[in-house]
Amino acid sequence: MFSKDRWKEILEVLSSNMLRTVATAFGVGWGIFILIILLAAGKGLENGIRQDFNGVATNTMFMWTETTTLPYQGLPEGREFNFKLGDVDLIRRNVPGLRIISPRNRLRPTEGDNVIRGTETGKYRVYGDYPEIIQQNPFYVAHGRFFNYNDIDEKRKVVVIGDGIRQDLYEKDEEVLGTNLRISGVNFMVVGTYKEKTSNGGGENSEREIFVPFTTFSQAFNRADNVGWMAITAADGGSISELSEAIIQTVKQSRKVHPDDKRAIGFFDLYAQYNRVESLFGALKFIAFFVGVLVLISGIIGVSNIMLIVIKERTKEIGIRRALGENPWSIKQQILMESIFLTIISGMVGIIFGALSIFGINSLLDVVGPVDMFLNPSVSLGVVLVALLILVVSGLLAGFIPANSAIKVRPIEALRTE
Repeated sequence: MFSKDRWKEILEVLSSNMLRTVATAFGVGWGIFILIILLAAGKGLENGIRQDFNGVATNTMFMWTETTTLPYQGLPEGREFNFKLGDVDLIRRNVPGLRIISPRNRLRPTEGDNVIRGTETGKYRVYGDYPEIIQQNPFYVAHGRFFNYNDIDEKRKVVVIGDGIRQDLYEKDEEVLGTNLRISGVNFMVVGTYKEKTSNGGGENSEREIFVPFTTFSQAFNRADNVGWMAITAADGGSISELSEAIIQTVKQSRKVHPDDKRAIGFFDLYAQYNRVESLFGALKFIAFFVGVLVLISGIIGVSNIMLIVIKERTKEIGIRRALGENPWSIKQQILMESIFLTIISGMVGIIFGALSIFGINSLLDVVGPVDMFLNPSVSLGVVLVALLILVVSGLLAGFIPANSAIKVRPIEALRTE
């Protein structure tokens, strides 16, 4: 029940030695402040790394050919080979649980510029792909369209270019769609432009790649049915890591590669890499909580020590109250309320300063622009509620020992205390 006299007494006790109270409160407020800042920094790092994965089909592996290191079926070691377009259907038949298999070819830039548009030239990577590649990469069509299976079937000479290429080869307001580009001596018509979904772009190759229908690429650049590499995505709910060995063994058998040859086929498991990053996020949160709680505990210990000093100073007062018949639980409740009040007030100040600091950091990021692997540091409402719960529990713990010490003093001994 609310008691005006009790709260008046609590305020008088805490304000009787303001310097001591402020110094004690600082430890708790600093602990909560550190906890919030650490969690916000961890969230900012998590947001920045997740932004790099934005739009990427993370349940994907990339596979390419290298040089054999073991002889097999009469073929020598050190043999170079290529995947074939037929391997795509072979994988699809033999390995269930796959959603997308995208065969790819790439035209490496020569020493000179490989793309010409009027009087403008440039050196860019050119990829031969199927339409599904847009579901596996972090980009979207900004203008026009992406190529489709009609383009694949009819081997149309169409391309989709990055917005960076548009800036390099075209005037600012010039129409891009329907214009022609000459790529390594072959003319193509631009049907679309793309932009990356990530906001941390701006690198040398950012939005500076060209996509061509796979069949057109093979015909224009003499690739026959060869496949340079594949991007393979597992179905939803599955794991490409669990299917990778079956995929590799399937193409080894097709390309007559020794089953035990570990270096003939290279691959990169993006799903495994993403899971490592997810584990890192969990570790960062644990470390932030651990360090923040340790700092907070040091502040709580300070509160408990100060409350013991306060009880020592009020021994005679407590003895008089006991002699007049006050219930021991009433005295214990008084001490606990003082401890909880001091802890919560100081903790709320720490939360406020933490929130202001996070706001300031985000405002600074808005001014200076995106920072690599760091984006929008923040804490959720759930974190604030957990912090408040920690404060309440901490206040109880900080006042428990002093409160027990207060009610154990015998009235006659307390009255003798000078």
